[in-house]
Amino acid sequence: MRPPALLPLAFDLTAARVGIVGRDRQALNRLRLVEAAGVRDIAVWSDAPSPALADAATRWLRPSLPRPDEIAGVKLLFVCDLAEEEAAPLAATARRIGVLVNVEDVPKFCDVHVPAIVRRGDLTLTVSTRGAAPGLAVQIRRDLEARYGPEWDGRVAEIAALRADLRRQGLTPPRVAAAIAATVAARGWLGNAPAPPPQALAADGTVPAWPTICAW
Repeated sequence: MRPPALLPLAFDLTAARVGIVGRDRQALNRLRLVEAAGVRDIAVWSDAPSPALADAATRWLRPSLPRPDEIAGVKLLFVCDLAEEEAAPLAATARRIGVLVNVEDVPKFCDVHVPAIVRRGDLTLTVSTRGAAPGLAVQIRRDLEARYGPEWDGRVAEIAALRADLRRQGLTPPRVAAAIAATVAARGWLGNAPAPPPQALAADGTVPAWPTICAW
């Protein structure tokens, strides 16, 4: 079988509704994933929710499986905790309507796949083996969780502020990139961060300065 042609993308769901169909742990995990992404319009369909799912999905919960017209109202549909024969018609309806669908553990019904994810504020790290070794992806994710701890939330905010300040000063993108690289190296955030490229430096060979670049 030819491996799937997968394109890693960041999917902007700010103005979209996301649907989740399920009954237990998998649906609860998908709900947490969607909420962590900042999605504010969610529909959770469950004809027999577990107590944990019912409690977590109180504001979103609809006590049935979705009708075709309800599926048509979402942009992305997650189907979880259902037997394949139950999931198949839901996936077929979504595809017929043009809604992207992910059926947990049934790749043939999936238009989109969920990688292993580490979130640290605005920093998102993902791992995928294209379905070849999901257990390995989980192990790599755990390694990333240890390497990139909660402190990276503040680090990303610091670099974002640096970037915004340098852009206000009118620095070119290569010089902004050089300043960011120098800051990361000075902080020792990455063990082997490369030095800024020569063409990105200022005319005197230095990295463009930022007033608090060395402040802790």
